[in-house]
Amino acid sequence: MTKKLRITILGINYSPETTGNAPYTSSLAEGLSKAGHSVHVVAGYPHYPEWNLRDGYSGWRREEVINGVTVTRLRHYIPRNPSALARIHMELSFGFRLIFTRWHKPDVVLVVSPALFSCALALLRIRLRPHRPAVGIWIQDLYSRGVVETRAGGGKLGRLASKLESRILRSTDGVAAIHDRFKQHMVTSLDMPEDRVKVIRNWTHLPASPVSGIAEMRNRLGWAPNEVVVLHAGNMGKKQGLENVIEAARIAESRQSAVRFVLMGDGNQRQHLEAKAIGVSRICFVSSLPESDFQLALAAADVLLVNELPGVKDMAVPSKLTSYFNAGVPVIAATDEGSVTAFEIENSGGGVRVDAADPAAIVETAETLSKEPSLRARLAGNALRFRHEKLSEAVAVAHYDDFITSLASSRGR
Repeated sequence: MTKKLRITILGINYSPETTGNAPYTSSLAEGLSKAGHSVHVVAGYPHYPEWNLRDGYSGWRREEVINGVTVTRLRHYIPRNPSALARIHMELSFGFRLIFTRWHKPDVVLVVSPALFSCALALLRIRLRPHRPAVGIWIQDLYSRGVVETRAGGGKLGRLASKLESRILRSTDGVAAIHDRFKQHMVTSLDMPEDRVKVIRNWTHLPASPVSGIAEMRNRLGWAPNEVVVLHAGNMGKKQGLENVIEAARIAESRQSAVRFVLMGDGNQRQHLEAKAIGVSRICFVSSLPESDFQLALAAADVLLVNELPGVKDMAVPSKLTSYFNAGVPVIAATDEGSVTAFEIENSGGGVRVDAADPAAIVETAETLSKEPSLRARLAGNALRFRHEKLSEAVAVAHYDDFITSLASSRGR
């Protein structure tokens, strides 16, 4: 029988946040708790992707129980304009609070990155303990690649971020990476021993996509039956490069196309994008929806869109893809050839890739899909099959259980 462990998960994002890393951290904590482990989460206050403190949260510290998991929340700095320096400020403010917070004497600590600087401070605390727990790090984004690919800093800052990330990874007992490309980069560029990196994919954290109420949802959102709705759901940040979608909407308007673009969600670029889209009739914005409505909106769209800045290749796997594949709707990915996202689209067979920063290609591909129902059906079927075969939550949580148990064994916990 597998030994039941005391596990502490440290991550700035957690439920009720519904995008980014939070749904995966929340699902994993709940899955490990259901498996019989004693799980304690130390998280930040909810703020993402709005970059505003969520209503109902106040004070310096808060204790909650969410779906059977004990959660300690620590107040931290939340930037209104999340530039690179402002994010570092936020991570450090959360990290310093981690140093002085009770972790409930864990056998294993799992640290979620990003945020990398919070991870560094948490690892410093662990290293200073005489009988330290085993420690693993869960890499959702490659921090150093993000600095380079989003042009957040020059080459010197990129090299500094790589050195820091390498040192942090190598100071752990093991690393869980969400993609093979992440592992390859860690081993070849960050000097991480290959045998200490385990690849465990993210999963679909949503229930099966709804099959009824779709027409009603289109009507609620103002989507006409004859429109080809191309929906981008999730964070509106810098790496998404969503100015490209506004240009696609301008092209659709000039062509009197039936294609209509919808940006659903929030993020630090939303106000900028809304200002840029003034006067463009073929695009609209929708605020974040509750989970059931969110799934209906995905299912009600004709096409789901992933859009990335040119040059974004290895820094992240878009978390929205697991939700997209679950919806059983064809995907268009506007991304560089050879990117992680392009690999996922090809591997799943659930969509079509077009070049990043080619707005006309998005419009033309959406129009083509609208005229070829057999192609749409094939792509949708491939997406659903990929979701069921590769994106099972139960399988992923079991792999994490094995990973965490192996970390504990490595230190005799």
